[in-house]
Amino acid sequence: MAKDKEVQSAIDNWAPRFISNGIDPNDFQRVTTSIERWDDWCQKWSECGAMHEQMAEQAEAAHNYESVAYHYFHAAISYHFGKYLFVRKPHELRAAHEHVVRDYQRALPYFEFPGEHVAIPYEGGATLYGILRKPWHTSKPPVVVLVPGLDSVKEEMHIYGNDFLRRGMAVLAIDGPGQGEMEFEFPLRHDYEVPIKYAVDYLEQRSDVDSNRVGMMGVSFGGQFATRAAAFEPRIKATIENCGSYDQSENFKGRPLISRETMVHRLKATDEDEAHRKLQQFNLQGVAEKVARPLLVIQGGRDRLVPPAHGRRIAAEAPHSTLWFFEEGNHVCNNIPYKHRPQQADWMRKHLSSL
Repeated sequence: MAKDKEVQSAIDNWAPRFISNGIDPNDFQRVTTSIERWDDWCQKWSECGAMHEQMAEQAEAAHNYESVAYHYFHAAISYHFGKYLFVRKPHELRAAHEHVVRDYQRALPYFEFPGEHVAIPYEGGATLYGILRKPWHTSKPPVVVLVPGLDSVKEEMHIYGNDFLRRGMAVLAIDGPGQGEMEFEFPLRHDYEVPIKYAVDYLEQRSDVDSNRVGMMGVSFGGQFATRAAAFEPRIKATIENCGSYDQSENFKGRPLISRETMVHRLKATDEDEAHRKLQQFNLQGVAEKVARPLLVIQGGRDRLVPPAHGRRIAAEAPHSTLWFFEEGNHVCNNIPYKHRPQQADWMRKHLSSL
């Protein structure tokens, strides 16, 4: 039987992202082959997550802590990709989300670069949650704030973080409003400099990182968030944006259905028309030109979610930008991670080390 269009859309648009962000290729092949209906997507990926949870628990009982980290991470990332666009069944999404957060926390002490789940005071008495990891070979390191996109979460930024950590930089991956641990109560907000302000305030209270050298990296929707935040938060010294949209409303109708549904859900909109109206605020016109620090723009020429012209426009308007344009790159250039991920970490180290 043929797969329904939502399942095929998820495979066609995001397969490289799954693999480059931690899903084992064998799990991807096995799970996606078993799914014919979108309604079964979260359940099948959750079964994969549960399998890794069981292996992690067995490894923990045997004190094999490297394997504990490996399996809990694979559990978390499997549950994440089960729920990332699965907004039609909120109860399944919520259950999978809780596994993502819990399993990743259980892995944190045993990673090559361990970390901590941190609670950051946010406006109105709310809490913004993050994952802070530090390089063991560097004292008081600079920090890179990692910003996820529309349907990603701080835990999905793990492999990105490793590149920075190996180069002596700490990483603080956050869930902003409408993302991960803040997706259930808060809508996405266009003025992302607000959550970034609270994140940097938090870093300034810590004595084990250098809060005078803070960079930022955002992917997809997070690329726009990072560019916006860099324009209005002067404590950010260097920024990387990867395939962020210049104007989120411009290509809304061209996105796959499951992506549009997720946009409606995360904006707390009632329907696509209201979501489209709200997205008109998510626009870098008059904003990109205010980014006063170095900005690296990464854009793929075969991006099917964000028109490639958007990356070129951001780079053209930001006065201190560098554009890395990859003709063969897909959305977030996940199909060619070896051409930009190590190199972007080198770029960030150069700019934060020179301060």
